[in-house]
Amino acid sequence: MAERSYIPDWREVVAYSKPGPMPHLLVDEPGLRVLVAGLEPGGRIPPHAAPRAVYHALEGDGVINLDGVLLPFGEGAIVVAPDGASRGIEATTRLAFLAVRIGTEAGSGA
Repeated sequence: MAERSYIPDWREVVAYSKPGPMPHLLVDEPGLRVLVAGLEPGGRIPPHAAPRAVYHALEGDGVINLDGVLLPFGEGAIVVAPDGASRGIEATTRLAFLAVRIGTEAGSGA
C-alpha cells in the first residue's frame, strides 16, 4: 500500500528558491511523484522532456513553456503535460505550485 500524506496547509512545506526549485516530495515512488515547490521571481526550471504530469499553480505568477508554447501560469491555473513533452517554468512573482508526475519514470529526475 502506498504511503499516506496529509498536509493541512501547503504553505507549511513550500520552500521558495532561486535559481531553481527545492521541491518538497509528498510521494516519490515508481509510477507516481507528487511535490510542492516554490520559485522566487526570476527562478526557473529549464525546459526538459519528462513523463506525463499535471501542474497546479497555488499562488503567484509565472510562465510555463509547454513544447515551445508559452502559457500564463498563475494562481489557480492547471496545465496537463503529455508524456515526453518539453516543459519548463519561470516565475515572474513568487510562485508556488503542485506537480504530479505519472508514468514509469515518474520517480526519477526533478
